Amino acid sequence: MADNGRQTLQQARKLKPDVVIMDIAMPELNGIDATRQIVDEVPGVKVIALSMHSEKQFVEGMLRAGAAGYLLKESAFEELIKAVRIVCAGKKYLSPDVTDIVLRDYLSPPDGKDIEQAPDLTMREREVLQLLAEGRATKEIAERLNISVKTVESHRKNIMTKLDLHTVAELTKYAVRRGLTSIE
Repeated sequence: MADNGRQTLQQARKLKPDVVIMDIAMPELNGIDATRQIVDEVPGVKVIALSMHSEKQFVEGMLRAGAAGYLLKESAFEELIKAVRIVCAGKKYLSPDVTDIVLRDYLSPPDGKDIEQAPDLTMREREVLQLLAEGRATKEIAERLNISVKTVESHRKNIMTKLDLHTVAELTKYAVRRGLTSIE
């Protein structure tokens, strides 16, 4: 059991489990980015998202990050067991409510508004953005990420330039909209 995304990543590296049950809304490193790193760094691990978030950007983010399954927290325990068995067998699992979201999006005609192309932020920039959105001070971010204060400031400047945003409030709003952090 981990308290945040960074601890989850560290435990996955150390324990090399078959399955990781991942929440999306976690401090320090959100579930989407933690999933991406776990899938990249821990061969054979399957990640199942267990989240209260059913919005398209969260489901899509987890699936694109490499999650093998996605369930809502309101799902019954038996459904979680079923999902674990299915992903361990090498298949994907989506709870029925999540399947409806994915199918609705897939079947709906594109209107152009849905496809908000995010500029390519580096993994480190995404980490800095999440910590900024969580209200962390520059010095605290530097300590948590083992980088200098100047490097954090440089990342913040690059993020703002790439996103064409000018305040930390705008960055926070962007991070919430894109599913990098939540208001919880």
